[in-house]
Amino acid sequence: MSVIGALPFLKPTHLRPLQSSPGQQRRHTLPASEFRSLSPEDAISVFEIEREAFISVSGDCPLHMDEIRHFLNLCPELSLGWFEEGRLVAFIIGSLWDQEKLSQDALTLHKPGGTTVHIHVLAVHRTFRQQGKGSILMWRYLQYLRCLLSVRRAVLMCEDFLVPFYEKCGFKALGPCQVSVGSLAFVEMQCPVRGHAFMRRNSGC
Repeated sequence: MSVIGALPFLKPTHLRPLQSSPGQQRRHTLPASEFRSLSPEDAISVFEIEREAFISVSGDCPLHMDEIRHFLNLCPELSLGWFEEGRLVAFIIGSLWDQEKLSQDALTLHKPGGTTVHIHVLAVHRTFRQQGKGSILMWRYLQYLRCLLSVRRAVLMCEDFLVPFYEKCGFKALGPCQVSVGSLAFVEMQCPVRGHAFMRRNSGC
């Protein structure tokens, strides 16, 4: 799976550092805001954000540390992190799936031949919540997936109270998910990303 054509979505031009004016000494600083795929080296930062976001609500995390490292080793190109001055503030982790419905295996497997991206987790650092960062990051992630010609759709599972948020991001509910975690039940949702040829032609992909 090639991700080179999707790079314009990972680092927006309007958020890059301003160029120094003639005669002004250039300062070597981290970009104010940057979007990029995650690497296994980001796993600790990812888990810290996820643990704080989910354990206080549901008592568990969608991905544990070994699972985060597992996916960031297998398919880092299906992750997206938002960094502010080098600090991770929000992220998405996904993997490929090859069936119409999510099953228990979808929680831990990456299917390289699949055409569905299973979004395992979207989380925002507590000090950056209520700023719209989650919806912005999801929008960028879906635009990025539209550049991957083998991907047909994105799917996720969420609790009932999160359905309106994901509907605003373009997802539609498919009904109860076959997967359960302990006493938690989920709604399965999907967003088509295939059939956007015009968008691809005009997006730099």
